[in-house]
Amino acid sequence: MVQGYYHSKLTCGTVDGPGMRYVLFLAGCRLGCAFCHNPDTWAQGEQTITAAEVLQEAEEYRLFYENSGGGLTVTGGEPLLQPEFVAGLFAEAQARGLDTALDTCGLASKETIMQVLAHTDRVLFSLKGSTDASYQALTNIKSIRPILQNLQLVAARRPVTVRYVLIPGYTDGKDSLAALIGIMKSLPPAAEIEVLPYHTMGIAKWEKLNWEYPLQGVPEATKAQTEIFRQGLRQAGIRLAATES
Repeated sequence: MVQGYYHSKLTCGTVDGPGMRYVLFLAGCRLGCAFCHNPDTWAQGEQTITAAEVLQEAEEYRLFYENSGGGLTVTGGEPLLQPEFVAGLFAEAQARGLDTALDTCGLASKETIMQVLAHTDRVLFSLKGSTDASYQALTNIKSIRPILQNLQLVAARRPVTVRYVLIPGYTDGKDSLAALIGIMKSLPPAAEIEVLPYHTMGIAKWEKLNWEYPLQGVPEATKAQTEIFRQGLRQAGIRLAATES
């Protein structure tokens, strides 16, 4: 029986996909985002869980998930670092009639993505920026191209919600907006986007790990800044997620 390395779990999550959801946070991530609010999920750790254990716990709340149009979300860390576990878990969840959602940064091979996508109902795809410059400044990779190729792969096959964090000075400028509009227009019309204002609540976790926070001094995105950016997307005909309406 395949085990997954996990960080934590929520039985009644409300922000990781539609409805009320069981949310499993897997451990391990290679992207190293400068603004990550869960850097404690980067290491794999030793805490393990099986698909049977996840689903047994989820069954206790099944009525809440069904009545709210929710289900099961696997996030991280980066779930695609553990494709065998996620694919197996999702296959069993679908067999039980549970909606499955994958929350990913898209840093994986095509083969890995297809393995998990076969048992995935919807995808939350986290873009860390919209340009090479933003990825170079905010992550451990130098080009956005492989990420966008994987986004195209996913969006052609499953309903996708792009998640984009608005970071003042990094992902909020005119060039970033124009690039993001181009990215969204390259996807199927059903693809939607959720713009999330940058916050600093994760700094405490960096400090607990005795790590220097890379974006020290960068202000949080205000409601006004976020709405202006969203309005730019709307004016370009980009579909915003229901939470953004």
